[in-house]
Formats: sequence, structure tokens, C-alpha cells
Amino acid sequence: MSQPMARSAVRVVLIEDHALFAESLELALTLEGYDVRRAVLPEDGGSTAAMIAGLVRMRPRIVLLDLNLGPCGDGVRMIAPLVSAGVQVVVVTASVDPPRWGDCLRQGARKVLPKTRPLNEILATVRRINQGLPVIDRTEREALVQLWHQHRHELRGIHERLQLLTPREEVVLGHLMKGQTVREIAISSFVSEATVRTQVKSILAKLEVSSQIAAVGLAHNVGWRPLAVAV
Repeated sequence: MSQPMARSAVRVVLIEDHALFAESLELALTLEGYDVRRAVLPEDGGSTAAMIAGLVRMRPRIVLLDLNLGPCGDGVRMIAPLVSAGVQVVVVTASVDPPRWGDCLRQGARKVLPKTRPLNEILATVRRINQGLPVIDRTEREALVQLWHQHRHELRGIHERLQLLTPREEVVLGHLMKGQTVREIAISSFVSEATVRTQVKSILAKLEVSSQIAAVGLAHNVGWRPLAVAV
């Protein structure tokens, strides 16, 4: 176990776009004696490389990172570059998606903490990192990373099934995603309802789902959009 640094020598940088939560963290950590800084996030987003360069110049020992950073996008993309720069990253997030947590750990985050947890738990994690102590059970970490791998495999399977759709079926699924009924699709496409129903049946079979709602939900969950143009 490494010797802990004096808290005044431990710079903790907060990457958080919710002002009230950031202020609470900053106050609590400052009262604990840490050198606390808040990263200023560009309003127009900016490139990941530029943001990482700016953060590294702040010379943090520990970064408390939110994942949903508004115009700056997904905080997950910052984890690996910060870890490569020697920074200890702790994710503090409103996300309750275990596979996403697994992705964070896979990329080098020391721990993922939900914002619903007591503030003292965040402070305890910072203390343990400074003391060179583990902050997550190995079994828990491996289970979360495995969930990410499983989720990635499932997404790949969904994309493969979506690629089976014909151009016309893509158009029909796109209309369903907009909330249109079979009758409305038939009218706008100048075909019979029976034709559209046949196309919908084929879509459900290829996507291996039993309802239009399930097909639409599956497409939305992977961010799918039709590439075909209606004719």
C-alpha cells in the first residue's frame, strides 16, 4: 500500500454540468482539505482531445466525472485518455445502466457511484484512493464488465437483424417509428393495407419480435434510422 499524500496536495477536479451537485461536491471535498477545482466545460461542446488536454494541464490526481455532459456529450470517452495520463477517475452519475457502468470500469475508471448514494460514500472513495486502497470488489467489477460485453453482443445481433430488412421494409419500419398506422402508411405509399401488413409481418420475423411495438422499441434502443428513401 502506497503512502497517502497530504489532502492539501491532492488535487480533485470535478467534471460535472449540474451546478448545484458540483457545488455540493466542491464544498464537501474542500472541507475535507482537498485542493478542489471545477473544470469549465465549453458551451459548444468542443473536441475530446482539447478537453482532455485542458484537464491534464490542471494536473489532477483524482477526477470525479459525470457521464451526461450536455453539449460535451458522453463522459465515457474521457475515461481512457485521463487514465492514460495517470489520473484516477471516479464516475459519479445519474445513469442506472449496469452495462454502461461496466464500460466505464473496462476503460479504467476506479469506481462508478450513482448520484443517489450518500455524499459520504463519494468522500470515502476519494479517501481510499488517496490511501492506495481498493474501492471496488473484484467480483463486482468483473460482473459489470461482463454485462457490458453481453450488452455489446446483443446490440451487434440487433444490428445484424436490422440489416436483413429490404429497402422497402426499412421505410415501413421508419414510418412505424414515427407512430403511423398500417392504414396511414398504405395511403402515403399508394399501396394496399394488405401489402403493408405483409411487409410488417416480414419485419417482425426478421427482427425476431412479436409486435410492432417491440420492433419499434428495438430500433429506437439501438439508435437505428432507415437509410432507404420512400418511393
